[in-house]
Amino acid sequence: MNVTFYDVILYFHIVSAVLAIGPLFVLLLVIKQLTGVQQEIERSYLSLISVAVRFIMHAGHALVLTGALLIIFGPWPWHTSWVIMTLGVMLLSAFFLASGFTKVLRRFEQVADKRAVLQKLWNTTWIYILLMLVMLWLMVQKPILW
Repeated sequence: MNVTFYDVILYFHIVSAVLAIGPLFVLLLVIKQLTGVQQEIERSYLSLISVAVRFIMHAGHALVLTGALLIIFGPWPWHTSWVIMTLGVMLLSAFFLASGFTKVLRRFEQVADKRAVLQKLWNTTWIYILLMLVMLWLMVQKPILW
């Protein structure tokens, strides 16, 4: 079996994609558990969410690095439509992750209506999952859009 440098990068790219998407589904379970819990337990769940978001961000960094290496060493040029679309969705999701989760988590401690904040957190998680799945589709399908 002949394993190339490209194969190794591709493997790490796939692993980092799994690590960037997987914890989001765990977040959905944690968000569900946050409804009507005591203050101490609430803080624990919020800490878990913060750690998960930070983990997702770091997995995203690995995803970007390995993706750039795949483009550099692979057969696909930077100007390919699916690469440009993936970069666009990636920038959108990076902004969304940085602003969406952080702002919502800060609001959770300040707002009296925590159900509204939990609903916003739930929606934010699903939107981010959908953005990640769009990127995954672009990378797997590699559609020629123009």
